[in-house]
This record gives sequence, C-alpha cells and structure tokens, in this order.
Amino acid sequence: MMKKKVRALVLFSGGLDSVLAAKILEKQNIEVTALSFVSYFFDDSKAKVSAEKNRIRMRSADFSDSHSEVVKNPKRGYGSAMNPCIDCHLLMIREAGRIMREEGFDFVATGEILGQRPMSQNLAALKLIEKEAGLEGKLLRPLSAKLLEETAIEKAGLVDRGQLLDISGRSRKRQFELAKEWGVEHYPSPGGGCMLTEIGFGKKLKKLLENIKHPSASDYALLQTGRIFWIDGTRIIVGRNSADNGRLKSLWEKGDMLLELKDFMGPSVVIRGKITDGIMDEAKKIIIGYSRHTKDSDYKKLEFTITT
Repeated sequence: MMKKKVRALVLFSGGLDSVLAAKILEKQNIEVTALSFVSYFFDDSKAKVSAEKNRIRMRSADFSDSHSEVVKNPKRGYGSAMNPCIDCHLLMIREAGRIMREEGFDFVATGEILGQRPMSQNLAALKLIEKEAGLEGKLLRPLSAKLLEETAIEKAGLVDRGQLLDISGRSRKRQFELAKEWGVEHYPSPGGGCMLTEIGFGKKLKKLLENIKHPSASDYALLQTGRIFWIDGTRIIVGRNSADNGRLKSLWEKGDMLLELKDFMGPSVVIRGKITDGIMDEAKKIIIGYSRHTKDSDYKKLEFTITT
C-alpha cells in the first residue's frame, strides 16, 4: 500500500523566513501549500510574486472582516501604531488551523524565529499562540524547531527533526547563507506591506473608528486615498493627485457627494456623512486651497460640479 504523502500548510508572507520554512519541508518530500492572507490593511501581491519566483504552490485567504474586528478590539493591545501584531498573527494561525482540519493537511508551519521579534516571538508568545489557536503539537516552526519542545508532528515521524534548524535572534546572517546555498534569489525585504504599522495611517484609522462604529470596506479604502478632514462626524476626502482623484471617483458610492471645480483643474473631493450648507462651504474652500489655479479665489464666485 502506497504511503500517504505528508501535507503542510505554511503561513507565507513571501519574505525570506517563510520561503526558507517552505523549502526546509519540501526537502523532506513534504507537500507544501503556502497560505497568504488578505485584509483591508494588506494584500498578497508580494507573496504571489515570491511564491512564483521560488516555485512554491500558494493560495490566498481573505479574512478582512474578522481581521478588522481584531484591529478594533485587540485583546493584547497595539504596537507602535494601530498594529495588534500578536492578535493578528494568532488569527492567521487559527484560520490556518481551520483549513488544515477541513482539508486534511497534517500540520501548520510558520517562518517564525525564536527571539527575532521581542514581543511576538519570545518563547512565551510562541507557546501562547499555539495553545490559543488550538494547534498544540501541530504547529511547527522549522527555522527554530531544535530550540523548541519537540512537537507531536516530529514524534509521529511526519517530519525529521534532524533536518530542522536552530536559528534564533534578530541576525539574518544564517538565513542569507541558506538562501545562497539553496539558490533562493527572490524575496522582498523584511517589513513593510502592512499599513497598520505606519504611524500616519494609524492616526487616520483611529479617527475613523472614533466616528464610525462599523466601517465598511469602502471606508477602509478611503483611508488610503487623499487627505481627510473631519467636521462634526462628516469626512471630506481630498485627492492629492490625478491617481487619487480617479480612486476617489471609483470609491464614491450612494449617499456620498462628489465635488469638483467646473472650469479649473483641481482636486476631486468626496464628502461622506451628513452634508449641510456649512460642510459644503468648507469642502469648496478646501478644493480651491489645493488648486494652484484658484488658491486665492473666493469660493462663492466659482462654479462646482456636484454628483450625488
């Protein structure tokens, strides 16, 4: 009787650590499927390129709604901005565990390295995530496995512990050496990709959550476009360039107002919320203030195109 092939689901950002985690398992003839997540605050574009370049099978999972709930109320708080990294990572692993059980994968693996991130990758945090995700014994960290307690996966012979690694700390020297040895040439630089780690975006998100209890996908998308002004709970979003203007027009929806100068080039503006005469006047002032053709003009003497 032919032996069933071991199948692993590997959390995959496309970065070097996740690529190496996948390659370590592939070298043991384990069938690897990389899993990348998509939310309102990051996408899978880098992961897709990395997976293709490194010949790794990959799939994506959109967990935008559940992730946004974690962002609004993180059990373990935020990092330097609005980034609930531990809770976010836990959610990913929990979701990977669900897929594992439903689709018959043998275990979940990650590119985590003991001590690489002081808050989210210390020994206590790694154990906590494994327990709360319901994956005790079935969550493998191939890059640091020899420094961690042997898992049920290894004890059962699904993975050869002798071929796993003992990397720890923040130095990436060992990873670069392995990449060269194994011919891994494509991987994005570490960090970046998640808007929640950006201080400026975090401030805009915090303001949104203070004013809107249940933001929509469009609300989150607008945070990434133009300048935002809040007046009595109403947003005035101003395009900074032609790309922003086009994006604002695509995000405009029923109930919003799209406002533009009629006879001059200038920014597009979307008004979302309760629209009063005072709000309209402020929006017009903002438009002429950001148009070099009308900067010192009286808004009352200019014509505007209004779309509702």
